Amino acid sequence: MPPIVGIDLGTTNSLIAYVDYRTGLPRVIPDRRGEVRVPSVVSFRSEGPLVGDEAKRLLAQEPGSTVFSAKRLLGRSYDDAAPELAYLPFTVLPGERTTRLLVGNREVTPPEVSAIVLRALKEQAGAHFGEPVRRAVITVPAYFDESQRQATRHAGRIAGLEVVRLLNEPTAAALAYGLQRLRNGVIAIYDLGGGTFDISLLRVTDRLI
Repeated sequence: MPPIVGIDLGTTNSLIAYVDYRTGLPRVIPDRRGEVRVPSVVSFRSEGPLVGDEAKRLLAQEPGSTVFSAKRLLGRSYDDAAPELAYLPFTVLPGERTTRLLVGNREVTPPEVSAIVLRALKEQAGAHFGEPVRRAVITVPAYFDESQRQATRHAGRIAGLEVVRLLNEPTAAALAYGLQRLRNGVIAIYDLGGGTFDISLLRVTDRLI
């Protein structure tokens, strides 16, 4: 059985990794071209959606049917997201509980777009392990509210993943660098992401973050 994978579902780029139990170190899984970062971009075509670099190349040619920064809209109402909509070239419509995106001749939701990115990462990991990946931990910004967290879980379910846990990004960064081995201390984590730039303070007490 393949291990539980960790997924950084980013605003700009996403990646998937696992812990190598022989060394205890995280390993990022590359795609078939050896690239570890997958642009969080989806282009909706008649033959099916394109994900990653192929979709990113279509941003300028087909802006109305190519979606990026869907993470900014996860779990947010139209009114809540309104200040950012002017910067998006695709059409965003109000919905009952979430926004809807008009791409080409179809409507999709932000979790559905994120699920396409997650599914691509899932297939990437399945090819690496030689068997399907079914369980994942997905990182989210520390400021995500419950609605945004549930939308992330929903995206994982659509992608066919059992989301065993949502982990705050600063905590994931601390764990990846082994800071839980410290007995006591306070650690500052800077997140210089594509959609966020923030700082979190983590306190380690008896090696627990």
